[in-house]
Amino acid sequence: ARYIGCYVDNTRRRTLRGVSFFDYKKMTVFRCQDNCAERGYLYAGLEFGAECYCGHKIQASNASESECNMECKGERSNICGGINRLSIYRLELAQESARRYGSAIFRGCFRRPDNVSIALPVSQLMLNMSVDKCVDFCTEKEYPLSALAGTTCHCGFPTTLFTLHEREDEQLCAQKCAGEEFESCGTAEYLLVYQTQVQDNRCMDRRFLPTRAKQLVALASFPGAGNTWARHLIELATGFYTGSYYFDGSLYNKGFKGERDHWRSGRTICIKTHESGQKEIESFDSAILLIRNPYKALMAEFNRKYGGHIGFAAHAHWKGKEWPEFVANYAPWWATHTLDWLRYGKKVLVVHFEDLKRDLFVQLQRMVGLLGIAACEDRLLCVEGQKDGNFKRSGLRKLEYDPYTPEMRKMISGYIKTVDTALKLRNLSGVPDDYYPR
Repeated sequence: ARYIGCYVDNTRRRTLRGVSFFDYKKMTVFRCQDNCAERGYLYAGLEFGAECYCGHKIQASNASESECNMECKGERSNICGGINRLSIYRLELAQESARRYGSAIFRGCFRRPDNVSIALPVSQLMLNMSVDKCVDFCTEKEYPLSALAGTTCHCGFPTTLFTLHEREDEQLCAQKCAGEEFESCGTAEYLLVYQTQVQDNRCMDRRFLPTRAKQLVALASFPGAGNTWARHLIELATGFYTGSYYFDGSLYNKGFKGERDHWRSGRTICIKTHESGQKEIESFDSAILLIRNPYKALMAEFNRKYGGHIGFAAHAHWKGKEWPEFVANYAPWWATHTLDWLRYGKKVLVVHFEDLKRDLFVQLQRMVGLLGIAACEDRLLCVEGQKDGNFKRSGLRKLEYDPYTPEMRKMISGYIKTVDTALKLRNLSGVPDDYYPR
């Protein structure tokens, strides 16, 4: 993030109008920035030593730097605004598409589709147009997409006529709204698109397979590599429940109804497994092997082990003996898990978690293809719109320090090289660049 200055704030009309949160004991600059970035905002502002505000626009004037004079409650060395004064940072977002506007998610600037009345079937002329007005209108009409075209508001679904895959430069949409001078409202040719809170139900139905599966397909991963999230995506994309080698009541209660079936029941589209023994691997006919950056996977599994599926390990666990012992035991397993599946698995499709996040449509198409299902494109587009489900940890509790020691990094780097070599020997692409610590 880049610090851009001290700004006036007003309790009646906030300078940053997105989400906010307060912590009068432990607020830090990093926590505020991370919280706003996690929710897709462009700016993070700190006030009164303990308050964090997020937003897309700064709607106030600069103040003197001397007026931002209160130390952060969680770190005395940094300034967190002042009384009615915000220390504001511009966030460099990894995914611009994750930006929010109130409850709506910003999807980007797109060229007007050829047949707009079919692609976006509901529209309304709004001479006093603003993002709020168009989003509210489409929400009321129960559409998940709200597209602003100057003084016209269009509503619809992502379809093959309007996929949201070809983003344009945002400057092409940067025409000011008639009803709100700080916002852009797109033009007749370039539409500014937001996703509303309306659920796209085209991919929500799920059921067991109508006839017993002839093939047992594994969804194999090291723990913490995103297996639960991948199951959520596969169930939405195919309409069929996934199963599990284990039984997890908390996942069953979250809607994974295949969790209760025996893994050999043949009623589920694929079976989650973290196993890596030869006998267990050879009992499957094919596999999707999900691989994730070990630094991220180890931390995710440590959080799950001590805090549940979307919870967090306590500070004492990270700082105590649990974390070094966990890394010593689990880091070698991260490597042997992949090596064993490559060695003993039949018909293994390798998917990198990072590629799935970055290019969900294409990677999910590959996964569904291995499962022997003809993927309906509209259904895959629907999945893209609700890809997170309830399986994402919030950014509020991320660690503010690096838990890996130089010795741990040296060991893990060796395992990354081993896995990279094994993948390349099978003419597969090696591990993504970000597996190596920068």
